[in-house]
Amino acid sequence: MLRLANIARRVDSHNALQDISLELKRGELNILLGPTLSGKTSLMRVMAGLDRPDSGELTFDGESVIGVPVQRRELAMVYQQFINYPSLSVYENIASPLRVAGLDKQEIEARVAQAAQLLKLEPYLNRKPANLSGGQQQRVALARALVKRASLVLLDEPLANLDYKLREELRAELPVLFAELGAVLVYATTEPSEALVLGGKTACLNRGRVEQFGPTLDLYRDPDTLMAARLFSDPPLNSLALSRGNGGLRFAGAEQALPAAVTAELVNALPADEVESTLTLAVRGHHLRLGSDVAHASEPSARESLIEIRGTVDVTEITGSESFVHFTFMGQPWVALLDGIHAFPGGAAITLYARPHDCFLFNTQTGKRVRKLSGGE
Repeated sequence: MLRLANIARRVDSHNALQDISLELKRGELNILLGPTLSGKTSLMRVMAGLDRPDSGELTFDGESVIGVPVQRRELAMVYQQFINYPSLSVYENIASPLRVAGLDKQEIEARVAQAAQLLKLEPYLNRKPANLSGGQQQRVALARALVKRASLVLLDEPLANLDYKLREELRAELPVLFAELGAVLVYATTEPSEALVLGGKTACLNRGRVEQFGPTLDLYRDPDTLMAARLFSDPPLNSLALSRGNGGLRFAGAEQALPAAVTAELVNALPADEVESTLTLAVRGHHLRLGSDVAHASEPSARESLIEIRGTVDVTEITGSESFVHFTFMGQPWVALLDGIHAFPGGAAITLYARPHDCFLFNTQTGKRVRKLSGGE
């Protein structure tokens, strides 16, 4: 197990990592999810021993590895930008760590053949990296990490440069293969959809801090903070502050209050210490629905249990099976993900609905979740 306790690191007076504590087990896939500059690569470099933390503890299987040279660690690391030896053939690139380790010829050939088959590199084993495409060169780097059978495997957005079909295949195969080797596998990505496909456990990173860590699907369904919910939403999470008045709730800046039934559902379940909090309501794009897609939404009694969203369409992106409708609501950019083809023209008025139990509610000041809703499915 790789254990990090209160890890912190500053780079050029910037807090690259702040108070990070994680326990990453062998045989499990651990995902670092966050945008660029959230601290994913900085954290991996500390895990690998390339950088020394300014404070905190880093242990592997109970022994401290701070200060232990990279050469003495059983680890493999693959970056988004592939790194290969240009003067060596693909075969020799893959075999290079095995030759350094002193393995016999038969074992080297067996491991290289297995990795080449998995990564579709068999036709290219005699070529030099310069004669390969970018995706093929990245596959060579992955194969070299795979054959090492390291105890710690760090993959920093390794599939970003691969074609779609191969990327989908490897997302399913790589975690299983590394798990069988009993390695601690850490995989960094900026894409929430990739984290969901990979499964395992996810650490949501934001500005060098861990917002939340746990089983990937649990984090998606049940984020603890507004930032964790945003990191795990694609298309972007829709959110807007709520204000109080005359015993009801309304979107900040709106004149009309939410229906009484909606207010009751949102407020009555609040913890006692959060009843007076300033609240932010958030909803994912696929939980916004047209009236025609909500049963009986045209009936006034039914609308009283729904949150009505009236906006102005900015642009619609049609993918074939889905439509991304970008619109402005209360001066904020929102997006709805609708099934099927919906060709709304720019400037058109649009009315969408959300069910309260499909939404998240957060304390605006702290950013922490104040109500456990189901929203996230």
